[in-house]
Amino acid sequence: MEMGPLRKIVAGPYVKINIMHLDFIEAYHFRNLSGKIFWGKALNIIYGNNGQGKTNWLEAIYLLSRTKSFRTQRLQESIRFGEHVAFVRGQVSSGLDLHRELQVTLQDNRKSLTVNGQRETLARYLSQLQVFAFTVDELEVVRGLPEARRRFIDRGICSLRPAYVQTISDYNKVIKQKNKILSDLSEGELNSSEAEHLLSPWNEQLVLLAGEIHRARTDYVERLKAMLVQELFEPSALLIRYVSSLNGTGNLDDYESLLDERLRLRLPAELATVHDL
Repeated sequence: MEMGPLRKIVAGPYVKINIMHLDFIEAYHFRNLSGKIFWGKALNIIYGNNGQGKTNWLEAIYLLSRTKSFRTQRLQESIRFGEHVAFVRGQVSSGLDLHRELQVTLQDNRKSLTVNGQRETLARYLSQLQVFAFTVDELEVVRGLPEARRRFIDRGICSLRPAYVQTISDYNKVIKQKNKILSDLSEGELNSSEAEHLLSPWNEQLVLLAGEIHRARTDYVERLKAMLVQELFEPSALLIRYVSSLNGTGNLDDYESLLDERLRLRLPAELATVHDL
């Protein structure tokens, strides 16, 4: 688990973010944890016997920062057996002598986020503390499917630009709406003409959101390339690049126009395929 040093990130269209240091963390009914740990400004090492909760504390830090676990998709599993509520609380500070108290509360299958005791939105909360977890699953970025690499890039973008969380959420909602219309068509609740009419505005939204996602991912990959120290990989060379599904179809600088054309060409096939099912 690594937390960034005290510095400011200032680049391009991204917002300025003060990297925060974790002063302490406190857990209540989270896994087998109880109590509070204070952290030093330099390297911190957690040690102890098996089963004492070393990984649980790392998970608690990750939860406090990212509001989710790197071990399970079901956060309610992390609530101590027999209890209905758990929380992880911590204080973060920056070089500007700024202190904030963060808390993630888990109750059954619900989750609430607060900063200094006030409810906070996910997008704004995620900008408070930047944490990265290095686990075996991270190897999927290299050896896994493209989805793993997209998630890796998107997490990085969110750490610099919290509002990007909403962009991804809106994009997924558009895809869900499109799939619902196509499902209604396949079940005979809509005819092809009605479905085409309903799909048109969602495709317009899809083009706008996909364009924003494409630019954000391309920019982030360029930032990663700029940070690579090639001398570390000699005599080999390490190259990373973002390959869009629209590569080779035209000028990617006009991504929205390319995607709009592709969606228009695919629409008859989408409607015909669903209709035939």
